[in-house]
Amino acid sequence: MAGLALELGLGALAKAARTRLRGQDRPQAPALSEGSAERLVAALSRARGAALKVGQLLSMADAELLPPQLQDAELLPPQLQDAELLPPQLQPLLARLRQSAEPMPGWQSRAVLDAELGRGWREQLQEFQEVPVAAASLGQVHRGRLRCGTPVAIKVQYPGVARSIGSDVENLLTLLSITPGLPKGLFAAPALRALQRELELECDYEREAQSTQKFRSLLGSDRFFRVPAVVPALSARRVLCTEWGRGAALERCRGLPQERRDQICTELLRLCLQELFQFRFMQTDPNWANFLYDPERHKVTLLDFGACRSFEKEFTDLYIEVIRAAADRDEEKILSKSRELKFLTGFESPAMESLHVQAVLLLGEPFWGSQPFDFGAQGTARGVRGLLPRMLRGRLGPPPEPSYALHRKLGGVFMACAHLGGRVRCRELFLQLHSSYTQRGNASSAEGGLQPKNGVTSSGIPECRKGP
Repeated sequence: MAGLALELGLGALAKAARTRLRGQDRPQAPALSEGSAERLVAALSRARGAALKVGQLLSMADAELLPPQLQDAELLPPQLQDAELLPPQLQPLLARLRQSAEPMPGWQSRAVLDAELGRGWREQLQEFQEVPVAAASLGQVHRGRLRCGTPVAIKVQYPGVARSIGSDVENLLTLLSITPGLPKGLFAAPALRALQRELELECDYEREAQSTQKFRSLLGSDRFFRVPAVVPALSARRVLCTEWGRGAALERCRGLPQERRDQICTELLRLCLQELFQFRFMQTDPNWANFLYDPERHKVTLLDFGACRSFEKEFTDLYIEVIRAAADRDEEKILSKSRELKFLTGFESPAMESLHVQAVLLLGEPFWGSQPFDFGAQGTARGVRGLLPRMLRGRLGPPPEPSYALHRKLGGVFMACAHLGGRVRCRELFLQLHSSYTQRGNASSAEGGLQPKNGVTSSGIPECRKGP
């Protein structure tokens, strides 16, 4: 990684120098050869942990933030060829990082299973596939089948990955500290510290099992989403077993009819708003591989609840009013609520306050009118990107801690809707939720008293049934 960083860093410095010599203020994409791009992706795939997670987040970034070797604009559909928003799955190298870390050898995964479940774990399965079907930043997934015939997914954590997260983040912070030209208003350290805390929690699969069961209860009667049940007998701190999820990842749904894509995007945004303002409990990983669409049932199965967090009532009370102010284009309210939320310190210059209001209004654009918002034709990312350099120069403090995970999830949902070209009545969805939020007096319906649903017993074990 050090050699790779040196090679990439020297290329970026050379590119920056050429930019300055030409008298251009705007930095161009880093100089990255095709071979270096391949090495970058391969190194991140082997590194796993925090390094791979950062690579996965990069894979969902806006196209102009990435060098051309990590993109393939020729694959864009005609309606997006002139746009600056490149769908993540068309960044062929970085896209691998979302599902394709380097798997561990069989003896190593068996050692983890033996240590966590005891040597008799195999006797509880009719079938266990030694070769993983997916490998991610913290663990890999094997397919299996319970003795009663129920297909299951068994996630096994990489040995030592939990211990490596702290050092990964420290190394990233060191690299950032010696990187020239980073604006002070970026406040990268708080963002990486927040990512470190999240990843450390994600390494606790017992906590993930509890979060999965909680979401299964919250969405038990949902018309569109389902959550696989946990199998406690085959789950532990570094192993998690759940029912197998049916369907294809969202990035493969672009060829569906427009009406279907509109419905999927509407449900994605509806769920995101529900998680924040109704449940106050959100799955914050924006990876599209966590959403499996089943065209036969027209339903989406939700996966991977390691990145879950709660939101305090005080935060959601203010945040919902910021969105309402953006939807109503109330600039004074945007400023006052942003100060209360600590997005602004109150000591910013009038110019910085104006930039902040412009950014919030741009992000609130989907909620402006009653007509469906066309995510495929929007230019929000381009508009916000134009404001960012000046905002980073005038920013006086980091954003509130809950916003890191929240905005990562919101950004992922918006990017998914843009990729699918969905048209959504966003304002109608939001106003319905805002009304119910106000009427129930901000009651925390997600806290306690939830009964298992969808065929889960009190222990969370799925009802065994024959067949797939």
